[in-house]
Amino acid sequence: MARPGVEMKRLWWPVAAMMTVVVVSNIAVQHPFTPWGLQDYLTWGAFTYPVAFLVTDLTNRRFGASAARRLVAVGFLLAVIASAIVSEPRIAAASGIAFLSGQLLDVSVFNRLRRLAWWRAPLASGLVGSAIDTALFFSLAFAGAVTEVAIYGIPGFSFAAPVWVAWAVSDFAVKVMMALLMLMPYGALLRIVLPVEQPRKA
Repeated sequence: MARPGVEMKRLWWPVAAMMTVVVVSNIAVQHPFTPWGLQDYLTWGAFTYPVAFLVTDLTNRRFGASAARRLVAVGFLLAVIASAIVSEPRIAAASGIAFLSGQLLDVSVFNRLRRLAWWRAPLASGLVGSAIDTALFFSLAFAGAVTEVAIYGIPGFSFAAPVWVAWAVSDFAVKVMMALLMLMPYGALLRIVLPVEQPRKA
């Protein structure tokens, strides 16, 4: 097992990638997705943030769960600091809490499933991590702050809900789609990103 100092030196590229993804997503989530009239349901952040799970899963595959957790911890600290500069404090705090919870859950699920078919670990961990991340981020970032109410339903049945709830549901739907799409780069990199040592139990 690599010493912490040595391990952090070899994690510079996933840390840089993770910080970039989170900062870009924190900015993107503040901008509604306007094509096709979806501005009340979706933000651009839904399309950028799932890349964070790809970075975590590739790190987990290459260096193991311990290194992936170090990546999450360092990425969390750097991303929160950077996000506090480029976005509102509430957005930065919500992003940090959701990031830490979702990514650590992703690491655990991936590590438990890594010996199964190649696609199961990244898909399952990405979906579970995204669900927790979405629920925490939108409830902490927008509950009470975004007061607009939208009407949803079909003829004869309708209900009102805060716009941020619609954003969260739509955001997760896109993340499910992105989790499936992220299997392509993950699968393409399987022969390049090889484990450096036998994975140990979390």
